[in-house]
Amino acid sequence: MATLNAAAATVDGTGSRTLHANSLDSKKIVGVFYKANQYASLNPEFVGCAEAALGIRDWLESKGHQYIVTDDKEGPNCELEKHIHDMHVLITTPFHPVYVTAEKIKKAKNLQLLLTAGVGSDHVDLKAAADAGITVVEISGSNAVSVAEDELMRILILVRNFLPGYRQVIDGDWNVAGIAHRAYDLEGKTVGIIGAGRIGKLLLQRLKPFNCNLLYHDRLTISPELEKETGAKFEEDLDVILPKCDIVVINTPLTEKTRGMFDKERIGKLKKGVLIVNNARAAIMDTQAVVDACSSGHIAGYSGDVWNPQPAPRDHPWRYMPNHAMTPHVSGTTINSQLRYADGVKDTLDKYFKGEEFPAQNYIVKEGKLASQYQ
Repeated sequence: MATLNAAAATVDGTGSRTLHANSLDSKKIVGVFYKANQYASLNPEFVGCAEAALGIRDWLESKGHQYIVTDDKEGPNCELEKHIHDMHVLITTPFHPVYVTAEKIKKAKNLQLLLTAGVGSDHVDLKAAADAGITVVEISGSNAVSVAEDELMRILILVRNFLPGYRQVIDGDWNVAGIAHRAYDLEGKTVGIIGAGRIGKLLLQRLKPFNCNLLYHDRLTISPELEKETGAKFEEDLDVILPKCDIVVINTPLTEKTRGMFDKERIGKLKKGVLIVNNARAAIMDTQAVVDACSSGHIAGYSGDVWNPQPAPRDHPWRYMPNHAMTPHVSGTTINSQLRYADGVKDTLDKYFKGEEFPAQNYIVKEGKLASQYQ
């Protein structure tokens, strides 16, 4: 069995941390999750909240480890700050992220493992983590089905102009024309998937029965078998695929290359009246450019669950722009997804305590090197 050096952090001659295996050491593990309050007791499988703490407290404490759980992560006097200096592991989520800055990493002298309960580690300064020799891991695939289903739902909500009808019912109104004047069928529409990883592939499969024209853009092509199954066609040039699309679904990770990728100029290349679904990361979009395009009608509908920053402040402009179907960041934290990433976190920690390697696809930073999708 390959081993991972997973105990006391020291500093080598280059200033980078090195890890020495000693599975007998007691570890301090800090988990930061969203607070559920009155909802915590309504479902015994609701493990992703701070109250349930992924369901691993008894297991960790039975092994002699300390497990600190909080939702309080902001400001110099928050609960998280009290534990940064001596924690060995930090577990956080994309849904209530700790923004792990270079400053926090510098303070966290004992930190060995940054673990994302879910998928997407852009809340971490990955270069600073790599330079410090900290391992960054996530639970790859845990959210894929959940997010793909959510994206399909959002496509239908936008295409069928669902939200105005829902609001009419709530407001005691009845105006069919106010809905029907821009409600369409999904069949025959051209849907462009920008990023055909695990989620993108699942979405292509789920869109196939709707008889859409499916296009996709990525660094790599999907398998010939999946192309044949879905009828999806590859387009290497992003600026060539975009004007063809009635609907654009964004599934790329947030990297320095994709940050701000959809700016005013690129949005201007989209078909007038385009619908956009973005459950990837908000910072891939230029915030104000999206507001302006929704206000002008160039974007006829925008839906997603990702914001910059998170939680979104009350005055975030996406809350108030027209023709949106935004929600809090929830697509990847269904009960089923929570159970998958809770199991993944437990398995990861078990391997960490034993000094074993993690699954290769889960590494984001390993031995000072970033995974290819973040380079």
